[in-house]
Formats: sequence, C-alpha cells, structure tokens
Amino acid sequence: MKTALLLGLLTGIILVVGYWLAGFAGLVIATLGALAMNGAAYFWSDRLALAAMRAQRVTAHEAPELTSIVSQLATAAGAPMPRVFVSPLTQPNAFATGRNPEHAAVCVTDGILRLLTPRELRAVLAHEMAHITNRDILLSSVAAGLAGIITSVAQFALFLPFGSDEDDAPNPLGTLLMLILAPLAATLIQLSISRTREFEADADGAQLSGDPLALASALQKIEAGVRVAPLTGATPASSSTAHLMIANPLSGDAMSSLFSTHPATADRVRRLLSMADEPSMRRGLITPYHPEHIV
Repeated sequence: MKTALLLGLLTGIILVVGYWLAGFAGLVIATLGALAMNGAAYFWSDRLALAAMRAQRVTAHEAPELTSIVSQLATAAGAPMPRVFVSPLTQPNAFATGRNPEHAAVCVTDGILRLLTPRELRAVLAHEMAHITNRDILLSSVAAGLAGIITSVAQFALFLPFGSDEDDAPNPLGTLLMLILAPLAATLIQLSISRTREFEADADGAQLSGDPLALASALQKIEAGVRVAPLTGATPASSSTAHLMIANPLSGDAMSSLFSTHPATADRVRRLLSMADEPSMRRGLITPYHPEHIV
C-alpha cells in the first residue's frame, strides 16, 4: 500500500510539473522522451549495473562454493538460478539486478568474499535472492523511471522562453524552485521505496536462510568495510548502482546520509535480532569484529 501511494504521488508530481511548465503539450513531450530513455534502461539495467561494477560472470567450475550457495537458495526460494558475477572491487558489497527472476543476476565483490564467513555470505545472498523473488528490481526500475520523468520535465523549464509579455512569462523564482524541488521530491520518494524494500529483503532473506543473526553480523561487517574502502565520489556509475547494493557504497557525511538509499544499519540489525529472539531461529551469537581486522 505504501509503495502504491508513493508511486501515485510520483505520477501526480509529473502531471502538476508538466502542466505548470508548458501545459499539456510540454508534459507529453517530456514524458515520451523520458519513457523512451527509461524503457531502454529497464531492458538493459542489468548490463549497465554489472558494467559499472566491472563484474565478470563466474561458473560453477570457477567459483564452486559461491555458485553452490546461490543454487541452493534459488531452489529453496522456488526461483530460477540467477547468473552469478564477481566484481574486482575491494569494498565488501553485493547486489541483485535484472527485470524479473528469469533475467536475474547476483553480483558480489572480491571484498565481501574475503571479509565474510560462509555462513554470513549465505545470509547476504539470501537477502539478494529475496530482492529477486520480491521483484524489487522491477519496482526500482519503475520508480527510477518516474523520477527520471519528473527530473526531465523540470529541466525542460531551462529551455522555455520568458517572453516579452510579463503576464505570460514564467516566474523566474518559481522556475528555479521547480528545477530544484521537483527532482528532490522524486529522489526522496524513490529513496523511501528503496529503504522499505531493504527492510523487507532483510526479513525475507532471514526467513529464507533461517539465520537472521548471520545477516545481522554481515551487515555490521559490511558497514565497517565500506568505511574503510568507500567508493569515493558520486559518479554516474556509482550512483546508478548504489540503491541496488546491500549497503550504501558511497562515503558518508551528513548530506549523503539524508539521501541514502538504505536504512541505517543499526535499525536493520535491531530488526534482525528481534527475529532471532524466536526460539526456532536461535543459531548462535554474532561474533565480534573490528574494522582494522578487515583485509
């Protein structure tokens, strides 16, 4: 219900911004252009994300333990076996991509393979499998597309003439505010959807693996690892994949935390620990770790 309301609000913003800028004609032109660009991004989003991470596909012969875990989780989830990729990045992270379970891929970095125990890695991959079975990648594509439309329509104001007639000319201050606030609103709504989906993937992944404590431990280790080896700078490549990853890969400050695509790790761990309090899920204790021990 929350997702439907948020997407409905995005659509409403599109209509209001387009009509305010240039009436119905301006809305139609901007919407068609943005739909065409985001339609292409929808069909090729997996290739773009994997290329941005310089990921290479691995086989069962090349990575037997990794592919075996993914295969077992896919079978348990009743989903097709996704393609498995490894990125050479030293930062510990993982993500799933693809427009549906039949065209899905799971990618892990070299950093996360070195950092996590097999138990923790399995929990992380269960989280990513939950994203696939929940069709979160499709939802992210739709949200990103609608947000892109709002941004495109708002930027269209840059090319509108003010005209000689003062009554017919757009208000310069209003145009400036629209250029700033429309993309901001789209981004905030998209991030809200992403954060909601991360909580759900945590819960569903913990159910799939039966090990919420392992996922809680992995999330804490990954957060520490990201601080040690952040993806510095919000480049187009890093920005395009940041919302897909299990942890925000960008270096954080107060502003980037505000626009983070992920909920706070402490909140995620707290929820997972509450799941682990159930007797059927008690599997052990979270092992202590220290950032300086990360290789």
